[in-house]
Amino acid sequence: MTEKQPRVFPPDFLWGSATASYQIEGAAREDGRTPSIWDTFSRTPGKVHAGHTGDVACDHYHRWQEDIGLMAELGLGAYRFSVSWSRVQPTGRGPAVQRGLDFYRALADGLLERGITPAITLYHWDLPQDLEDSGGWPERETAERFAEYAGIVGEALGDRVGMWTTLNEPFCSAFLGYGSGVHAPGRTEPESVLKAAHHLNLAHGLGVQALRSVLPRSAEIGVTLNPVVARPRTEEPADVDAARRIDALQTRIFSGPLLHGAYPQDLLDDTARVSDWSYLRAGDESTIHQPLDFVGLNYYTPSIVSAPTDGAQAPRNDGHGSSDHSPWVGSEHVEFHLASTERTDMGWAIDPTGLTELLMRFHRELPNLPIYITENGAAFEDKVDAAGLVHDPDRIAYLHGHLDAVHRAIEQGADVRGYFLWSLLDNFEWAYGYSKRFGVVHVDFDTLQRTPKASARWYAGVVGSGRLPAA
Repeated sequence: MTEKQPRVFPPDFLWGSATASYQIEGAAREDGRTPSIWDTFSRTPGKVHAGHTGDVACDHYHRWQEDIGLMAELGLGAYRFSVSWSRVQPTGRGPAVQRGLDFYRALADGLLERGITPAITLYHWDLPQDLEDSGGWPERETAERFAEYAGIVGEALGDRVGMWTTLNEPFCSAFLGYGSGVHAPGRTEPESVLKAAHHLNLAHGLGVQALRSVLPRSAEIGVTLNPVVARPRTEEPADVDAARRIDALQTRIFSGPLLHGAYPQDLLDDTARVSDWSYLRAGDESTIHQPLDFVGLNYYTPSIVSAPTDGAQAPRNDGHGSSDHSPWVGSEHVEFHLASTERTDMGWAIDPTGLTELLMRFHRELPNLPIYITENGAAFEDKVDAAGLVHDPDRIAYLHGHLDAVHRAIEQGADVRGYFLWSLLDNFEWAYGYSKRFGVVHVDFDTLQRTPKASARWYAGVVGSGRLPAA
């Protein structure tokens, strides 16, 4: 019997971790920062678990040096973080607040001093409330304001940051923010979902143009998507069509114009009863379709879907939170089914094969576009034991399986350049508040003490050796 060998990653593979501004920074009212839609949403009764807010979160705004120290201990090669738009440009318009930019300058400098590559995401869901008050993402002006903001941040940090991402998971911003209402701003307006999706796409295109105008030619610019791995429950034509519909709404509504220059016709047909798409103007798709240096892919779990089944209507088990309003505009009838496999604390099925499938799909579609896994990880019920340690074998098993899936894609020819583990720290997990822990570093939300979990030490071993040990 042949002994299993460790999987060796390419020597220049970029190992990192990721966070998002509202989830970790805190300092919600300091140095000129004004409310974002998540500040407002989290203060709305009943929207976030136990009334939790990101007012303090992990207090990263004041503890960033300690957190960089943790990254250095783990040997990380890169750190992906997002900029708080309202910390930099409080109303989403006009001049920047230098104190806000200074925070990100200091953070980037601190990372570089420890040999860690800073990777910026310009937008991770925290739209300035002033722009939402003017209509939010369903309005074209928001895309124009994003371009201005992108130029401001690019000009301020382009001399020290070489890796840039415009948007993180625009699907969640549009479909969960304006459709099901489980994310900020909590609106439930079917046509607004599609308007928001289009204007997020447009914001990306305009934002790339703005960045290119101020960044050095060596800078790399991309976008982060969370494409669905939609699997039909059976091979019956109706179930296969259900998977096609969900793929159009979560994946191709973004990858179509962003990466291929056009919205797919089946998406326009599926949503025709919701919207006439009159906000799609001549030239928009060309503006959206900017040359990119990479695409970031986030993956957690696949989706099993079907046409409606007989009997009483089942809960919508799509993994995107509970709501009486469906985010799946034009395809509300599609049913989602829980896989009968191991699950994380989020109730998401653990299935690494979906990550290999996703990577190979994008490799086939765009063989010359490098790929980064910009998020992958899992929430489990972690506790500090009497010795002050956090044992999380389930997370280690999850990460092992998914890194193995990444390596399988690389073996099959996919140009995967790096992996950003979600997340560095336990943090404010959106509508779940502080009830779900994704971090490899445990955070006591009363004392804010950081405790690296067993998974952090395990990941450090993989990072340091560039090898995934045999299972």
